[in-house]
Amino acid sequence: MTFIGLAILAFGVVFMAVAIGPEFRRRRRGFAKSFLPPALQYPKYRAYWLGMLAAVSGYQMFRVGQLWLIYLITDSPWFLGYAGVANALPGMFFNLFGGVFADKLDKRLLIVCTQATTASLIFLLAILTLFDVVQPWHILAVAFLAGAVEAFDTPARQAIYPHLIDRKVMMSAVALNSSIWSGMRIVAPAIAGLVIAGANVETSFFVAGAGFLTMAAVMYGIRVPHIEPGATGNPARNLLEGLDYIRTNFLFIFLIGMTFFNSFFGMAYVSLMPVIAKDALSLGPGAYGILLSAGGVGSLLVTVVFGFAGNPQYKGLLIIGGAVLFGISLVAFGLTAELIGSYGLAIALLFIMGLFTSTYMISIQSSLQMMVPDGMRGRVMGFYGMTYSLMPLGGMQASAVATVVGAPVAIAIGGMAVSTFAVILVLANGKVRGLEGLLRQSERGNILRRRATKTT
Repeated sequence: MTFIGLAILAFGVVFMAVAIGPEFRRRRRGFAKSFLPPALQYPKYRAYWLGMLAAVSGYQMFRVGQLWLIYLITDSPWFLGYAGVANALPGMFFNLFGGVFADKLDKRLLIVCTQATTASLIFLLAILTLFDVVQPWHILAVAFLAGAVEAFDTPARQAIYPHLIDRKVMMSAVALNSSIWSGMRIVAPAIAGLVIAGANVETSFFVAGAGFLTMAAVMYGIRVPHIEPGATGNPARNLLEGLDYIRTNFLFIFLIGMTFFNSFFGMAYVSLMPVIAKDALSLGPGAYGILLSAGGVGSLLVTVVFGFAGNPQYKGLLIIGGAVLFGISLVAFGLTAELIGSYGLAIALLFIMGLFTSTYMISIQSSLQMMVPDGMRGRVMGFYGMTYSLMPLGGMQASAVATVVGAPVAIAIGGMAVSTFAVILVLANGKVRGLEGLLRQSERGNILRRRATKTT
């Protein structure tokens, strides 16, 4: 069975070398000029990235402190689920409207307002905790309101950073954004735990809120080039226009569909990891944490590689191949956990899963960013971001399947769903088989339209 993990990893290394090798060779001289990744060589994006680093660190610390506090108060695992749903639920409904407002309003000021509002909510929870008057409903209400604000913040952030760089380094920017989430998923929870242990949970909230305020201050200081509003008039009509644009564009449907399968079926394994660790692998909480970190390390490695890679030519190969390999790795993880229960093999497969899921998700997002017109960027990225809000629902469906067939088999089924979706579309749809050419044609067309708009 160990051979399975090694074979998947070896094939993945070859796959990555073929897909991004030409871009690395092309950029070899560029590395001598600057040690910075391509996107970070743009000062405005560099400031944005550092602000994002502070905000995401704050977000991760807030989540850790929030879950710790509500469990401390209630001593009930159910409330952990309630807190997660309260935070995710607004995104399912408000992300689309957040995209509309990102296209209608000044994106920079919208981000300043949303970041400052989230900081205020976290500070409120910190004060309630400090004075020992906090109740479970306070925590759930703050989680819900923070999730609602995030639904307006995320599309604006996704829509603004392409204006801070040249489009030729788009994939580097997307990868660097992802590297923050991957890296802070590993580091920030540990920092939050140390702060809670060394001081108290309200201190961790104050530190988390300061991270959001830092992002607000950074965005207030950045001078963004003028961005013409892409939506005017009735917001409901603007929303329908965005949905109709996506509906009539096959590439957008395909790429967002891939993201949906990743969120709903692929990443659902995270919610079942306690069962895998405790029942299938007979591990304690320390080893459970290491298992979760293994996937984050794999994801972080890929984001660093793509951060330096610029804009690889073979995005279609990265998207389809990455999805298929992620699904296969997920199946292997579930089945080997069920059959042999090897801790070392589980860590290796989780690391490999992190590699492949980041490979195709970064490729998807960079392709969307390159293809979408500026006037539709907020609405398209709002719809794209909504798929991430489905992760809690994906966890629920995986838990339901696990009650019937067991957690390892439920995870394997999720992996088969991801791989099968990609394979079926490749076999059944000629446009998917010609994805590489369609992506290049669409990206070139959008770049030409943008240049024409600038000259007029």
